[in-house]
Amino acid sequence: MPGINDMKTHPGFLFSTAEAAIKKPGRKDIALIVSEVESNIAGTFTKNAVKAAPVRLCMRNIKSGKGRVIIVNSGNANACTGKRGMQDAEKIAADVSRRLDIKPSLAYICSTGVIGTPLPMERITPALDALVGNVGRSSFADVAEAIMTTDTFPKIVSRSLKIGGKSGTITGVCKGAGMIAPNMATMLCFILTDVALEKRALGAALKESVSKSFNRITIDGDMSTNDTVLLMANGMLGNAPITLKSKYFSAFSKALDEVTYALSKLVVKDGEGATKLIEVIVKGAKSDSHALKAAFAIANSSLVKTAIYGNDANWGRIMCAVGYSGIPFHEEKADVFFNAVQVVKRGLANNKDKEATAALKSKEIAITIDLHAGKSSARVLTCDFTEEYIRINAEYRT
Repeated sequence: MPGINDMKTHPGFLFSTAEAAIKKPGRKDIALIVSEVESNIAGTFTKNAVKAAPVRLCMRNIKSGKGRVIIVNSGNANACTGKRGMQDAEKIAADVSRRLDIKPSLAYICSTGVIGTPLPMERITPALDALVGNVGRSSFADVAEAIMTTDTFPKIVSRSLKIGGKSGTITGVCKGAGMIAPNMATMLCFILTDVALEKRALGAALKESVSKSFNRITIDGDMSTNDTVLLMANGMLGNAPITLKSKYFSAFSKALDEVTYALSKLVVKDGEGATKLIEVIVKGAKSDSHALKAAFAIANSSLVKTAIYGNDANWGRIMCAVGYSGIPFHEEKADVFFNAVQVVKRGLANNKDKEATAALKSKEIAITIDLHAGKSSARVLTCDFTEEYIRINAEYRT
């Protein structure tokens, strides 16, 4: 294989992109990530009952906890494509594996794009020669661009951490701007590290990190059929493998949390048609589950999201959302804030609508509601709804 590019931030990983004209010509739309050595790998996948063929293939392969290759295409989700969809996914994985001389069980394939249309294998298969032949000639940034669909910018985040006397890295790339309401992960996300971790520790770190980041965002309330997060650790840092009881497990988990949260924030910031990033903060809840239910009820409310877009400090929509969230709620105890402006005090108007309207003109908005019912809290990220969201999704297949 060619020499490693981006040596400092992606040690032991090689990248490639190619054009298969999957949805339309003129852009790279298939990408390849290759670890130079067999790696430990962990993943989380959509809980949607409708799972795309590549998701089902990844879920089958990941039982071994080992991996070498991630193959990604944009423009076509290969979901709801029946037996042919699985056959196509297996063929791509097998073809790439044969060219790289690795076992197909070490190859993970992911797809994103239109649901219900078979992959154009007549264009993808010939593109695999260029994809494998160019390994090492592309960057992680090229991968980020190749996997975009309605995204408006590529999303990459990297963090370094000290393991003993050595400096390791964790770098993640993701795509996603619509059909975002995760219940495991969201969109597609690939995280690479040169740090060595035992398989159980890797899986535990990823599961916990996803629960605090990708599972705390929503753009439109729709859960994808293709949601996949893969974390590959090739161990090329040379450290003793981190276990669940290792003193370095918390340091790795903290750095991973920073990567996943930063990526999830970029996904919401790039929400289809969005103009504002909204952080919903619920405080004073009786339990963590109550806080999270209330936060998601607000974040998923189309009425709240359109009000924020219109700079309308309509706090009644927030109270309404908490009221139907399913948690015990005493409106006469609640306080509501838009950024630092308190618009509701003990359930009643605080006559600060003018100041709140001015606050809503910011690009980043914090909606805080204090339930005064306990000590638990939760945060969820979302964005506003605009006419552009409707246009993008009305024309998605055309």
